[in-house]
Amino acid sequence: MTGRGLWAGPPAADCSPACYLRGYKVRPAIEPQCKLRGQLQGDLADWGRGVLTVRLLIIAFLGLSASLAGAKDFALISNKTNAVTALPMADLVKICKGQTNRWPEGKPVTFILRDPASAEMKLVLEKVYGLGKDEVFTLISAANRGRANHPAIIVVDSDEAVVEKVQSMVGAVGLVDVYSITGGVKVLKVGGKLPLEPGYVLHGN
Repeated sequence: MTGRGLWAGPPAADCSPACYLRGYKVRPAIEPQCKLRGQLQGDLADWGRGVLTVRLLIIAFLGLSASLAGAKDFALISNKTNAVTALPMADLVKICKGQTNRWPEGKPVTFILRDPASAEMKLVLEKVYGLGKDEVFTLISAANRGRANHPAIIVVDSDEAVVEKVQSMVGAVGLVDVYSITGGVKVLKVGGKLPLEPGYVLHGN
């Protein structure tokens, strides 16, 4: 006999393992405390798994947010009166270079462009023009020669200005960050796809 209880030999098959400490059978009065301790340990384990799950979800969300923040899709927007709903990439390049004067229904074409020197336009220079900013400025000047009343290409200083110009000018189209789109314009497919769709040609990293 000891202060911790009576020696009972090896734990009986029908006795809970939680009722034994170091080979001594615990007095019945202490058994509920052992059970509670076991339950608390289980609850803490469950809580720990829950916290880990939440942390992993937060990390995944932040990673996705960072990925989305880093990605930049350009949308081709059009004046709502234009009949066109989609353009092959080759046709978009011609419009951006001032090589297309009129839409099939006869309206004059005007392309609205953000300042080619701005950092945000790097993707457009690479994927649409295949030129540096200085070469694009030269191209714009040549495209607008003799078209003072209805320029082939108009340069503005913000996405908001592109949207406003396209909305107000019949025959106009422009390229803007997809998150700058408003209900005042319509979005055209490029290469058969819309912005944010897999394989969209004007998607940036």
